[in-house]
Amino acid sequence: MLQHAALITSASASWYALAVSAAAITAVVARSDTRRRDAREVLKVLVRRGR
Repeated sequence: MLQHAALITSASASWYALAVSAAAITAVVARSDTRRRDAREVLKVLVRRGR
């Protein structure tokens, strides 16, 4: 059971890292200002720190 939890955790972490990376790349290289701004907003949500 513990192995399945570890596998699920590592898969989730990988998908999260992929989503953050895709948003960061889009925020830098998108052609339109609107897409860059939207990508930055997505990054703010994904990387929000708990208070």
